[in-house]
Amino acid sequence: MKNEYQKEYSVSIGERPWGKYLVLLNSNDHKVKEITVYPGHRLSLQKHKKREEHWFIHRGNAQVTRDGEDSILSVGEHIDIPRNCIHRVKNTGKDDLVFIEIQTGDYFGEDDIERLEDDYKR
Repeated sequence: MKNEYQKEYSVSIGERPWGKYLVLLNSNDHKVKEITVYPGHRLSLQKHKKREEHWFIHRGNAQVTRDGEDSILSVGEHIDIPRNCIHRVKNTGKDDLVFIEIQTGDYFGEDDIERLEDDYKR
């Protein structure tokens, strides 16, 4: 039996061909995700019109492409993805890449993803 001091929260998990994500926080003005990318996989080349993102590498190594320029990031490093920036991330290591994504902006729905290239034909 629940009382006034007990609350339940649902967690949002997304399974994708490249890995998975866990929504840690979803509020009106920001969203926080833990994203796992499997070795050798990458997300689609994409951009967003209604949000910007901040990525903090928690585990593994990432190759991040922003507007045609590649950067290699390791644990503890971070990068910002502005609105309308064409971007993607690839796991270049042999273990899972895990990073924290903080989204800020006007809208955080998955339908704000404009895919320009996708290894999985989505």
